[in-house]
Amino acid sequence: MIWQNYKRIPFWQKVITGFVLGALLGVILGDKATVLKPLGDLFIKAITMLVAPLVFCAIVSSITALGSEVGLKRLSIKTLGMFMLTGTLASLIGLAVGSLIDMGGTIELATTEVRERNIPGFAQVLLDMIPLNPFESLAQGKVLQIIVFAALVGIAINMVGEKAKPLQAAIHAGAEVMFQLTRLVMKLTPIGVFGLMAWVVGKYGISSLAPLAKFILAIYIAALLHIICVYGGLVKFAAGLSPWQFFRKAMPAQLVAFSTASSYGTLPVTTRCAQAMGVSERYSAFVLPLGATMNMDGCGGIYPAIASIFIAQIYGIPLDMTDYVLIAVTATIASVGTAGVPGSAMVMLTVTLGVIGLPLEGIAYIAAIDRVIDMIRTCTNITGDMMTAVVVGKSENEVNTEKFYSNASDVETV
Repeated sequence: MIWQNYKRIPFWQKVITGFVLGALLGVILGDKATVLKPLGDLFIKAITMLVAPLVFCAIVSSITALGSEVGLKRLSIKTLGMFMLTGTLASLIGLAVGSLIDMGGTIELATTEVRERNIPGFAQVLLDMIPLNPFESLAQGKVLQIIVFAALVGIAINMVGEKAKPLQAAIHAGAEVMFQLTRLVMKLTPIGVFGLMAWVVGKYGISSLAPLAKFILAIYIAALLHIICVYGGLVKFAAGLSPWQFFRKAMPAQLVAFSTASSYGTLPVTTRCAQAMGVSERYSAFVLPLGATMNMDGCGGIYPAIASIFIAQIYGIPLDMTDYVLIAVTATIASVGTAGVPGSAMVMLTVTLGVIGLPLEGIAYIAAIDRVIDMIRTCTNITGDMMTAVVVGKSENEVNTEKFYSNASDVETV
């Protein structure tokens, strides 16, 4: 009887319950709550297991389907254009919020060692997108390389035509199997969110965040402004759909992203949420893996802009209009090379700091609380992925409006 009642609870309510209970337990138990971290690790490992085969099969299946039914070139240009537009707006919002808030103050944090990183140039980033060994890329989970290889395979299948139909059918069947496996793994979401939130709150606590409260506040304000105003506005005015309905159905993925701080890790949930909004499987399978790699408004737009201003403030270095322009341009372009895994935004921040000549040692001041910031960054990223799927998909008749407005928002029922 208890199990039957549990199964009837909507998925998003289960996730919220795990989120709230985990946070409360972290506050009550403090450091002792970190013993629950393995529950979160189990969940992350399970969803990470899905990513490489899911991305490959889904991308190939979506391109072969799109290639025969709609203009793939037009759809791709629209998708990438939306990524660049929102990335630019994200960096501008970050600059505005960072400039209006005096985050520096009298902050005095102990410096930590900043490891030297080899930051590739933009040309190298493009070269690194091509896998030397596709099987090695699949084994190591190099998602950007997997996406490129899968896209080439899909295009080649479309060009070969009838002779490649058996391979197309096999990969499509593989995608269906991965979707079903995803549904099974998603049942662990409330447990994983519970363990992760208990660990984060228990380890970092409110008191440890006090010295950087203004910096954290600025990031969260900018992210929420971007999510509500930019994403909500595009859903309302570009797609002509209800922002409230969009955010209601996006909530499960947002909570998982906030807990795991991983765009790739959230990808299975993001896919189910987008399909619950009525986005077709073929387009969601194309845009969401691509977005998990390239659409990084939180990590590549908002964060580098605000962090650069913050570091300039604590070092007493004035920034002029040229610096702000460089920050905006670099942050937008750098988002293309940001991997959708926890902590990679730190690497992209070094790119922005290097361009405008700010000391890399400034990263030490914010390294300790990166996880807390990464949670809202990732939530912003995946919300942007779903928004793109809805807005661009609607323009290409890839969204079922009736399903978008339906009350069946539970991703388990998709």
